[in-house]
Amino acid sequence: QVQCADHDSDGSHDLIGAVQTTLGQMQTAGPGSPVEFECIHPEKKQKKKSYKNSGIIRIKSCKIETEYSFLDYVMGGCQINFMVGVDFTGSNGDPRSPDSLHYISPDGINEYLVAIWSVGSVVQDYDTDKLFPAFGFGAQIPPSWQVSHEFALNFNPSNPYCQGIQGIVDAYRQVLPQIRLYGPTNFSPIINHVARFAAHSAQQGTAAHYYILLIITDGEITDLDQTRQAIVNASKLPMSIIIVGVGEADFKAMEFLDGDNGVLRSVTGEPAARDIVQFVPFRRFKNAPREALSQVVLAEVPKQLVSYYKWQGWSPLKQPEIK
Repeated sequence: QVQCADHDSDGSHDLIGAVQTTLGQMQTAGPGSPVEFECIHPEKKQKKKSYKNSGIIRIKSCKIETEYSFLDYVMGGCQINFMVGVDFTGSNGDPRSPDSLHYISPDGINEYLVAIWSVGSVVQDYDTDKLFPAFGFGAQIPPSWQVSHEFALNFNPSNPYCQGIQGIVDAYRQVLPQIRLYGPTNFSPIINHVARFAAHSAQQGTAAHYYILLIITDGEITDLDQTRQAIVNASKLPMSIIIVGVGEADFKAMEFLDGDNGVLRSVTGEPAARDIVQFVPFRRFKNAPREALSQVVLAEVPKQLVSYYKWQGWSPLKQPEIK
């Protein structure tokens, strides 16, 4: 049943009439051949013998759109590619000092490691090969001691992949004593690095690959303008960015990048095509169960993936079976 009403801004809408039809009838509508129905008001029809109708409802086109879910895409063959970027800037404090965010305590952990474990252990279930590229930024690295904003955690630029979450943890522990924490804190190089992969996938025109970049940082960002532009560019690509803020810093810049309080724009005013950043302050979850952090961190990723593919009009590689 299709009801037609006279709309009133105060909510007291008046019924004009109604039409009863079937989906099959409506689907016969097409360009140049609309389907027409008489719009009948039931009370008027009863009262007046001379009553014919209250107008004509004309359907010009009718199509069925399938709403796919996150799982439809994943089960349909979409590969989730999980990448990690770790902040090794001087503001984190000397790793040898117990008050450093990079200090590996006697029990073998710190906030960076807990964040990698919490998020990674959830994402890895969606990543088929369990090989995760992991990068560091903001440190001086051997042998030249140049500052790098996208170095492979395993020091192997041609193969930056770590085997599973444990592989990322092992690489992190091994690299810490070999580098010097430095600065500035530039996010844009690592975002653009992942965006290049995502752009390559997007050119294939299928829902085959989606990229999730996890950035773990103490939040003191230096290249905010370039990062805004990098995120706006990346919003047109199959990728999401999760930023986990560790330590007690002021995370206003991170919350700004999250875009939950309005559309993120580049410096020139270009709006993001979609919201792709999720920021989570780690301190809120310090004493909560690990699942609580994972849940919040990954809350927006399924929606972001679906919104991207819907925007592109790409259905899952393999259609879900209709039960």
